[in-house]
Amino acid sequence: MRMSTWIRQHIAALRALLVLTVITGIAYPVAVFAVAQLPGLHDKAEGSLIERDGRIVGSSLIGQAFTDGKGNALVQYFQSRPSASAPADGSMPDGYDPTNTAFGNQGPESNVDTLDSDSSKTKLALLSTVCARSKAIGDREGISGARPFCTPDGVGAVLAVMGPRDAHGNVVKPTKVISVNEACPTKPFLDAYQGVKVDCAVPGEDYSAGRIIPIPGDVPRDTPVPSDAVTASASGLDPNISPRYAAIQIPRIAKARNASESQIRAIVDAHTAARDLGFFGEPRVNVLELNLDLDKRYPYQG
Repeated sequence: MRMSTWIRQHIAALRALLVLTVITGIAYPVAVFAVAQLPGLHDKAEGSLIERDGRIVGSSLIGQAFTDGKGNALVQYFQSRPSASAPADGSMPDGYDPTNTAFGNQGPESNVDTLDSDSSKTKLALLSTVCARSKAIGDREGISGARPFCTPDGVGAVLAVMGPRDAHGNVVKPTKVISVNEACPTKPFLDAYQGVKVDCAVPGEDYSAGRIIPIPGDVPRDTPVPSDAVTASASGLDPNISPRYAAIQIPRIAKARNASESQIRAIVDAHTAARDLGFFGEPRVNVLELNLDLDKRYPYQG
């Protein structure tokens, strides 16, 4: 007696299920596990973990902050790039939460802060965030933190210009000008714009009726503080910084660890990786590995 088509189809389906289960559920995982145990691959398969004195201190693939927990940089360590990966409960204010990888979701047009009479509730735009970080790094490293479109106080240099406009939306004759990121009673970074006095911004006021104009200033575009020092990576967990960012930190590290700048620079060079295959990516310095090597060679005595 011939089996019905329905039974044959279900037997074929059951066979396919069993075969695929063996291949994808047993053979493939076992093969991947076996390959991961090969010399040179085992450490990477385990997460590229780094141990010191018998305990795990981090992973070479995941960045971490070197601060005192309040956002203040530890003077003896090279600093990582900023991170937007922070839990909502505020337990890791410096970011680098590996369970909450995230980015800031702000673009180049994010240049107007949301001011509040309570400064702790003020929401900074990307521009002011970059300006504040650049100023802080400049002050910490003893270099100029000034950059285009930033005020000397470290906020976005942005004006809202009121007045009649032409067909292209340009203000023909300004009647009122507000420095939208400088809350009153702060003195605006410009005294006047096109002959009109510049006023500070009143928190809570809506200046969207004005034309928003960022002011570049006379600061060179090639600033001492590099871009990776003031912007977070897409994942918020980048373990590397640019050689340029590492270089501006060398004098501080040398002074804190009672070493010469040439000695610290040699360690930085030893931890600088070139482009992959000579053309992929950019040269980079792994911050965790660099700081651990510093602790070994030039222990901090402070």
